[in-house]
Amino acid sequence: MTMRQLSLVISLLVFASSFGTIEGAGSTQDEVVVSVDGTNLRFSPSTVNIVEGDTVRFFWSGELLAHNAVSDDGLFDSGEPSRNVDYSFTFELGTNGSHTYVCEPHEEVGMVGTINVEPAPPDPSPEPETGQEGENSTKSGETWIPFFGLELVVAVMLFAVIYHFGRTQGLAETRLILPGDDEEVER
Repeated sequence: MTMRQLSLVISLLVFASSFGTIEGAGSTQDEVVVSVDGTNLRFSPSTVNIVEGDTVRFFWSGELLAHNAVSDDGLFDSGEPSRNVDYSFTFELGTNGSHTYVCEPHEEVGMVGTINVEPAPPDPSPEPETGQEGENSTKSGETWIPFFGLELVVAVMLFAVIYHFGRTQGLAETRLILPGDDEEVER
């Protein structure tokens, strides 16, 4: 493989990888999975620590015994006991505190869990406006810079590499055969 072919392959790989999405910092929601342990009579983990906005997913499949997850305060209920459960509950703002939940058929044998929900961190407050107009500042204190996106930059680079590769390999040459000529004329 020549150096040109290698650079073309690398450019194509970079281009292909640029089509993924970039998640912003605003998506801080996490998911914690609670299942049934090997004894079939305990939640695993039995204690979960999360922050408001996080989701707890109760998931078990093919268990020997039927289970459910019901909070003592009525905040969530996975439904009737079942051997296959896939239930999620998101703890919205205002649900902070300690929430005990049970498996109704097995509460007597200690199938109990606790979810500790911490308050969500406060959003950063915007900076107050200074009201001074002459110091190269905007109202928000930020400068506006146009951004075209990584995808566009990579696409232009890929086009340039392909164009250069085609020109250097003679792929951009056209030949015209005129009637009555036995030779090709290069244009």
